[in-house]
Amino acid sequence: MDANLTLLGIETSCDETAAAVVRLRGGTVEVLSSVIASQIAEHAPYGGVVPEIAARAHVEVVDTIISQAMAEARIGFGGLDGVAATAGPGLVGGVMVGLSAGKAIALARGLPLIAVNHLEGHALSARLGGAAPYPFLLLLVSGGHCQLLSVEGVGHYRRLGTTIDDAAGEAFDKIASSLGLPYPGGPALEKLAVGGDPARYPLPRALLGRDGCDFSFSGLKTAAARIAVTLTTEDERRDLAAAVQGAIARQLVERSQKAMMQHLHAHGGTGRLFVVAGGVAANQAVRDRLKAVAEAHGFAFAAPPLKYCTDNAAMIALAGAERLAAGLVDDIDIAARPRWPLDEASARDNPIHVPGRKGAKA
Repeated sequence: MDANLTLLGIETSCDETAAAVVRLRGGTVEVLSSVIASQIAEHAPYGGVVPEIAARAHVEVVDTIISQAMAEARIGFGGLDGVAATAGPGLVGGVMVGLSAGKAIALARGLPLIAVNHLEGHALSARLGGAAPYPFLLLLVSGGHCQLLSVEGVGHYRRLGTTIDDAAGEAFDKIASSLGLPYPGGPALEKLAVGGDPARYPLPRALLGRDGCDFSFSGLKTAAARIAVTLTTEDERRDLAAAVQGAIARQLVERSQKAMMQHLHAHGGTGRLFVVAGGVAANQAVRDRLKAVAEAHGFAFAAPPLKYCTDNAAMIALAGAERLAAGLVDDIDIAARPRWPLDEASARDNPIHVPGRKGAKA
């Protein structure tokens, strides 16, 4: 397979309609264009993402966003080697919009289709900013996901831990709502926390002393919400925001430390790269704590450029290019998947959520 590949990527798994063109040339990655249409204004009145509104908004703009990405890349469809589209996990109505658009372009142009796992896009997103050689330890932390994985290569992931209830980003957003902060809550809470006293409000330490690398944020979310309704001053709100941010960072650090030991044991002490990806990786206080613990354990630290931490299509195009380079393509009848774990064997053999109950998408 030619190592010089140019792919169009399409991402519609949640509340951003995105398209990008990425060129993979040997070991280097060049983002020729990256266009994102946010739906924040549409969902803000409801305090969160409404799936039906999201799907309709994707339908309305996906063609325009793809056209803009192609125009900014200054290549025609004839300059593409393939089309990559998110096929899950996510809000299935939105996923279907982007995947259908990708299928249509692939059929019309005779191009290979690469159905990308959204989580794999995040897993590889640090490579948009520089080298991230395999194997590496990944903390994928966002509004919908919180996982620790050993990344052996494209398509090869081993889950070390995952959330048993809420994701870290979800905790940020829901606690921010309890504090009366606007949607999206995570960035607003980070801003409020500046200058706050994180020791003023003791918050629970979930799963303390428990073996393994799993996460739990539901207890923290409930405790913080109960405190939030009692607050009367801006200083109190600032201190609670700082305490929440510190508690989330603390749990991420504690679990990551355990995962580092497991990862090194499995790789004979090699693979000393710790990658943090996903929307929460954009939180500077959390990123600084994780970088410090990585360095303390002899790991190099990597994270995507801030603009590629949240959902985007450049990471989907890159994942598609790496899969295409490995000869991994998909049939045109591939279906959208609302749930799609990266490590399907672990998800099957050691499920966190029993069938029929609401839980994390992966």
